[in-house]
Formats: sequence, structure tokens, C-alpha cells
Amino acid sequence: MYNIAIIGGDGIGNEVMESAEYLLDKLDLNFNFNYGEAGFECFNKNGTTLPEETIKIAKSSDATLFGASTSTPGQPSPIINLRKELDVYANLRPIRSYKGIKSVADNIDFIIVRENTEGLYSQKEYGNDNEVIAERVITRTASEKISEIAFKLAKRRKKLNKVTCVHKSNVLKKTDGVFKESFYKVAENYPEINTEDFYVDATAMYLITNPLNFDVIVSTNLFGDILSDESAGLVGGLGLAPSGNIGDENGLFEPVHGSAPDIAGKGIANPCSMILSTSMMLDYIGEKEISQQINKAVESVVCRGKILTPDLGGKAKTKEMTEAIVQEVISC
Repeated sequence: MYNIAIIGGDGIGNEVMESAEYLLDKLDLNFNFNYGEAGFECFNKNGTTLPEETIKIAKSSDATLFGASTSTPGQPSPIINLRKELDVYANLRPIRSYKGIKSVADNIDFIIVRENTEGLYSQKEYGNDNEVIAERVITRTASEKISEIAFKLAKRRKKLNKVTCVHKSNVLKKTDGVFKESFYKVAENYPEINTEDFYVDATAMYLITNPLNFDVIVSTNLFGDILSDESAGLVGGLGLAPSGNIGDENGLFEPVHGSAPDIAGKGIANPCSMILSTSMMLDYIGEKEISQQINKAVESVVCRGKILTPDLGGKAKTKEMTEAIVQEVISC
């Protein structure tokens, strides 16, 4: 029996979470769902974007699925705070192209490993009416931990056997200097893995001009966030972009897309990102075979091109595409 925390959030978060639950219910595995609240609607109801009860539920579960949350003015981000509470310091964002979906290039397949707990996302801001300061916190400890994850992934993937460090140490000499130094310190323990490092602005260009050059990219919090959204644009958009947040004790899995209030309630949200995030969760808890089956099912449905949501050029509803993927999984 797996205890899974379910946090739908708001906007399309709850809609795509229904797809994840529908899929999990159809698998030959036993799950116990524990439900928590978070986000804008939660704030209106409870006066907080992330209740203590939700944190407790996530910490006591084998893994957590999170849908999406709408930004609440003047309030902290629930997903950022939940990541910190669970100490899930590595944000993994796989990027791959699918046949039939317009991409910058065929056979794109790399993963971005983003440090998840510090940098500008530390949310340490202060100032006055004229000057406002945001602290960018970078530690050797966190930098080495995230680099270790990146090298282990490169070894596991067996693709290009390469890790690319992305930084801006020519300008941010101390903070990104520490990040770059930490990367090469960890690299000494992996002589079989090739290494390189680029400035973040150059990487943004290389992702477009030569995306096949990348295998594993490791970067700081903000840079990793920006590059992962750019990378999703290379392969069809955020609807095909899953993510996992991994720590030593907890795993938190979420689609990269936001709450998309403009399409909320219309039933046309792409469920693939949520379903692929669910697949990452299954891999995390040790159900690697079914995780691979789900990935293949998404690929089959997307590549056939018959049942696609509007963001992918089709006319299908969220439920229709979900059912098609689930039927593909069941038939495997």
C-alpha cells in the first residue's frame, strides 16, 4: 500500500489531478490518497496558501502529487514553501521531443537538474520605496548536493555521459563562483563523465541552435527555472513537461505548467504533463516498470495525433486524452 498525498491546488490543477487519480485507480497497485489544500482558493478559505495540515500530510506520505496553484498577491508561493518544508532540493525536469509534435529538432532528450532551495527563490527581500534588495543565497553544501544528483543521473542515463554546468560567474563572481567550483569538485569523483560549463545567456541560445548537444544540465534555482520553460518550448510546450522534486526523505511531483486560469473549467487542459509527473512519482517509489509503460503510452497517444488537446493542435477534451492514455497503459 502506497500513501500518496494529493494536492490539487486551483485553476487547472484540480482538473489535471483528476487525470492522475484516474490513472492510478486503473493500475494494479494499492494506493491510499491523502488530500491536502494549497493555493489561492485555499487562502480565501483558510487565510493561508499552505496550511500546516497539508505539510503534515505531505511529510507523512510516500510521495506527493501537486497540481498547480494561482499566485496570491502578498502571500508566499505554496509550492516553493512546500519544497522547502519537504527539503526536496533537486528539481528534475526531463525534456524530450515526440514524433508528430512540432519541435526545434528530432530526438531531443535531456534533463535539467535545478537547485531547488536557495538562490533568488530564498524569498529574502527588503528595502524602502526607492531601493529594494533580493538576497541570492548560494551555499557550497547545496551546490555540491545538486551536482552529485546531476552526475548520478548522467551515469544512469548512459546517453552522452555528459553534465553541463550553467552559471553566470563572470558577473556573479562570488555566488556563481561557488556553484561552478562545487560542480568541478564533484566532477572529480566521476572521471568517466564528460563535463562542460556555459554562461546562462549562451546556454539559452545553444538550447535553440544545438539542443542535441545536451544530456544533463545542472544550474541554480532561477536559471534552471527559466531554462526549463524555454526547453519545454522546444518540444511542444508546457503541456508535455513534467517535473519531480527529490530530497533525501521526500518526493514531490508536479507538472511544469501553472494554473492557467484562462482555460480553467473548460475541460481542455493537457493532462500529459501531470500524467508524466505521476510516472516520475511511480519511478521514485520503485514501480519502474509501470512508470516506463506510462511513458510509452503517452508517447503512443501523442505520436498518433488523433486525440490531442488544443495546445497540441487537436480538439480533444482533458478526459478524452486521459482515457486514451490510460487505455494504452492497460493494453500494454
